Amino acid sequence: MKVVIIGASFAGVSAALAIRKKHPKAEIHLIDKQQTIGYLPGGINLYFNETIGPIETAQFISEEQLVDNGISLLLNAEVVSMDSKQRIIKYEKQESDFFMSFDKLILATGSSQWSQKILGSDSEKVLKYKFLQGVVNAIEHLENSNTVALIGGGQIGGEAADTLLKKGKEVHLFERMDYLLFKYFDEEMIRPVQAEMSARGVIFHFNETVEKVTDTGKALLIETKKSQLLCDSAIFAMNVRPDLRYLDEQIQKHTDQTVFVNEYLQTSQEDIFAIGDCIQVPYSLSKESFYIPLVNNAVRTGLVVAQNLVEPTTPFVGSIRTIGTKLVDYYVASTGLTEAEGLFHEQPISVTHVHQRSSLFSGNEKVSGKIIFEKDSHKILGAQLVSKANILEKINTLALGIQMGQTLEEFYQKDFLYHPYYSSVIDITNQLGFEGLWSEADEN
Repeated sequence: MKVVIIGASFAGVSAALAIRKKHPKAEIHLIDKQQTIGYLPGGINLYFNETIGPIETAQFISEEQLVDNGISLLLNAEVVSMDSKQRIIKYEKQESDFFMSFDKLILATGSSQWSQKILGSDSEKVLKYKFLQGVVNAIEHLENSNTVALIGGGQIGGEAADTLLKKGKEVHLFERMDYLLFKYFDEEMIRPVQAEMSARGVIFHFNETVEKVTDTGKALLIETKKSQLLCDSAIFAMNVRPDLRYLDEQIQKHTDQTVFVNEYLQTSQEDIFAIGDCIQVPYSLSKESFYIPLVNNAVRTGLVVAQNLVEPTTPFVGSIRTIGTKLVDYYVASTGLTEAEGLFHEQPISVTHVHQRSSLFSGNEKVSGKIIFEKDSHKILGAQLVSKANILEKINTLALGIQMGQTLEEFYQKDFLYHPYYSSVIDITNQLGFEGLWSEADEN
């Protein structure tokens, strides 16, 4: 069986390694248009924070590791077209055309950061973070910049703002919504983080959509309907769309140009699959699917596609959108529905907030937690945590509870580690379930 995977980032690499375990005799080819593989998109923050040395070391896997697993690598090769019926792809390498046949094809080409909606976003001074060569250029630009604009207030923009503050830069963050990380947090939860970022110097431009970027020669002019800003460089901190120009008409797509797949990640062609940022992801808490370009989704689709390559056996369970990061001394984490989204949930929702110390004796940091659940069934729908103590791993416990369809009654009794130096008498995750249950009892 000859398996060809187009795209060697998280989804493609995960698929290749999983297929090697599942099908030890398969012929596996991994194709990517970049000259190197394995770059971590957040590597620029690791570099500026001096967590790593040379930026080239920001890798999640090396070429040698893949080759050692019997995976053929074809780098600096861009797939330009395909023939689904004939099972052939065409790619360009060193200005020459080549063809490759396949028995199974996996589309894993990820998303592009180029935006048609923002004029001038292709300027070299508008820095892109996803690939190594772009980051090498970005480091030089940022080192010589005093004023930097961030376009996008999601996790990427927030982390970039935190890093640039430490570098002593003047930071302007443009976000079309009215607060930071709006996809993952309700406003009252992220407010203290946002306030601390403002106090340290971040200038927020909320409710502003960047429409045009002009390179004046000496500076960049950022334009919105409300304002203009001259800056030395800008960071494009958004995932825009899947990069799928090479597909033929046999591959069915959604209106947002993502590839249509069934629950087994098969496209409209039986032996062609799509994973990662190429597809919409089923939202586990509703019957809808959305474009959710997160690394954890990419990796999981890569693992699942390996199970379904020969026979469809393992449906992809979807995503509940779990994230976590650190911004200006605050650890923030979220999973599932926000309260704002819960207003559109098919059943009435309730929410509960909890505030407690992170541990009895090791520091005195407060943990703020929020849980969202169905009012009648008490089924858990979402949770958010914010603290100066490292609570990131706790969001995984909450995510698993949501994935398993647990109720408040089941969740507050889950087993937990207790140690006076490392924890409170009752874990914040248990406390959220308990307080949620009793807040409902008090209302009734």
